This record gives sequence, C-alpha cells and structure tokens, in this order.
Amino acid sequence: MKTLLGRKLGMTQIYLPSGQAVPVTIVEAGPCEILQVKTPEKEGYSAAQLGYFPISPKHLNKPERGHQQKYAKNLYRYIREVRTEDNSQEPGNILTVDIFQEGDSLDVVGQSKGKGFAGVMKRHHFRGGDATHGSMFHREPGSIGSSAYPSRVLKNKKLPGHMGDKRITVKNLKLLAVKPEANLLFIKGALPGANGSFVIVNKK
Repeated sequence: MKTLLGRKLGMTQIYLPSGQAVPVTIVEAGPCEILQVKTPEKEGYSAAQLGYFPISPKHLNKPERGHQQKYAKNLYRYIREVRTEDNSQEPGNILTVDIFQEGDSLDVVGQSKGKGFAGVMKRHHFRGGDATHGSMFHREPGSIGSSAYPSRVLKNKKLPGHMGDKRITVKNLKLLAVKPEANLLFIKGALPGANGSFVIVNKK
C-alpha cells in the first residue's frame, strides 16, 4: 500500500542542514485500518477500503455502522477506497507512516477552502476599471460576448460565481521528515484546505 488518509494540522518551517528555512505542512497521517479488500475474482478489480479517525457510533447512521461493524474493529469518520495491486493486505491490518520514508515524492489530495460567491476580480484576477476620473466601471467584468452573432454567451466564459471548495491534487511534493511516534509527516510546501481538513497522501 502506498496511500494513507490524514488531516492537515497546519504550517511551519524547518531548517535544512544548509541553513535554508523551508516552509512545510504538517499532516497527521493514519493509523488507518483496512476494512475491506476487493479482489478481481469477486468484485472485478483490486482495491482496499481504508478507515481513519475513530468516532462514536452516534455520529454514524445505521447503514454506515452496519458496514463498518462487519469489517472493522473500530468505527471511523472517514472511509475511502484505494486501488492497489498489493495482495498481501487483509482486513484488520493497520497502516502507519512507516510506509513512507524521508525524501519520498508525494501526491496530496485535499478540498480547497470555500470562498462563497466571488466577482471576476477575485475569482479570475481581472484588472477592473478605472477607480476615478468619472469612471462608473470599477469591478465589473465588461462585455461577455457579441450581440446578433452568436447571440449567446460562449461556454467557459470567465464570470462571477462560486469560488473554492474544490477537490485539488498537489503533485510531486517532497517529504522532508517523518515522526512515526506521533504519526506526523512534514511535507514541503502548502496543501489545500483549512487546518484540520481531510487529506489523502499518495506515495509516487
């Protein structure tokens, strides 16, 4: 297995042996329990279902509780299915940060911060109009298309709308340090989402 579920805890900086200060994101990754293993013979593909972040039964509905109690020792807030060709895993196995090593290249999936309904200057970095000299055109998008032909607004036109709250994958991030005793990963650079938000860490 090359995947762990976790939470973004926040950012800090660490110093390299050269003395350079590098920004890092701290991620609490695992421990994750394998709830279910899917095989080509039974389900038609190879995958493993991971559970992360134990919670009280009162936070799950009846179908969720029934599924987890059938396979898992604990009940978990987050369950994700991960494709894998590793046939050695069995339900009940626990995955920890030991599967990662310092220097690994990682892909991290997260949910970006939602920013609500935003105008074109914030959402698409439009320049905007003049602020003074009698201008009545400040933060508007301007013309969005022709008149008689094509008589419609073309698709993918940059307009105001909902901003953020999207699933984002940041690729090729370097793992600078691992703390197995605290289940922590120190990943170079920034990750999407607020502190405490759910992330998926994949080893390249």
